[in-house]
Amino acid sequence: MNYSYWEIKSWFTDIDYTIVGSGIVGLNCALQLKRRFPKAKILVLEKGMLPQGASTKNAGFACFGSLSEIIDDLKTHTKEEVFQLVKKRIDGLQLLRSTLGDTNINYQQLGGYELFSKTDDLFEKCYSKTDDINQLLYPLFNDEVFSFKTNAFGFKNCHERLSFNQFEGQIDTGMMMNALIQKVYGSGIKILNNITVEQFSEATNSVKVKTNAFECSTSKLLIATNGFASGLGISEVKPARAQVLITKPIQDLHIKGTFHLDQGYYYFRNIDNRILFGGGRNLDFKGEETTAFGQTERIQNELEHLLKSTILPNTAFEIDQRWSGIMGVGQQKKPVVKQLSNHVCCGVRLGGMGVAIGSLIGQELADLVHA
Repeated sequence: MNYSYWEIKSWFTDIDYTIVGSGIVGLNCALQLKRRFPKAKILVLEKGMLPQGASTKNAGFACFGSLSEIIDDLKTHTKEEVFQLVKKRIDGLQLLRSTLGDTNINYQQLGGYELFSKTDDLFEKCYSKTDDINQLLYPLFNDEVFSFKTNAFGFKNCHERLSFNQFEGQIDTGMMMNALIQKVYGSGIKILNNITVEQFSEATNSVKVKTNAFECSTSKLLIATNGFASGLGISEVKPARAQVLITKPIQDLHIKGTFHLDQGYYYFRNIDNRILFGGGRNLDFKGEETTAFGQTERIQNELEHLLKSTILPNTAFEIDQRWSGIMGVGQQKKPVVKQLSNHVCCGVRLGGMGVAIGSLIGQELADLVHA
């Protein structure tokens, strides 16, 4: 370890709380700890140059579940469980907006839509259960959430009516993370990038942490690595890669809002006169259960095919960029926020809802810690 006296004293000594992961969860956890313990020394360790998982790579959907997704959840969850899942997403989005401010995340409530294929009976199932879902969610909104609108966007090869959610919005993911990082720095919290936690061991009153660059001791260790959590021994979480592409700017783009297709496995939105389009994990669940970033020809080809055949059938477009992010999923949609041992806690498995619930899970993770 070739560090000076000053570096060791300022960065690696007397650490009260070490947080692994500088995404939405980790940074909100850090802020909450600083509010509770203003004099605490807090260190955030991030393995990427930027937050590595999904926080800087997501599509920026301020959503809480499409109509078909909520109906599907009722097959494996009780009504109360689904209600609480949606409530947590709503509360999390409100917390995100109040923490950073709508201007700083470019929040726009343009509404959300769901497209239905003509080749299955999903439209009929959703249409017939809309009243039941609206009734279930009414206490959260004091209004009907879902209705149906005629396809006015020129989409092809789908049902002529779209499900519409008046409460769904979108954000600028880059602006959000920039504002969050600045808020953390302004609170006196330190972030170290390009630092990978390789292992940790618990002592009587502390945790010894070994990274690729240094070793240190901390009073409490909080794990907020979501899709990468299995690498630190948290078996309830599996990685799920999400592949995304974005077009070059399209003149007179008339598509505005957030859109879901095929029970949310595909999703697209407008941003800067472009279409951002992601999904296709359902084409190869096993292959996309990986922490490796990258794209596959099969999924990228399907994204391009759907762009041409369904989303922009009468509009010329060019692909500008492609990327991927790593989500954390599991058998249950409920996040894993728990104490792992005396001095180690985790807040992981956000199930692709990081924008919605990340702020709240970060606070819940911090609240597990006792002074």
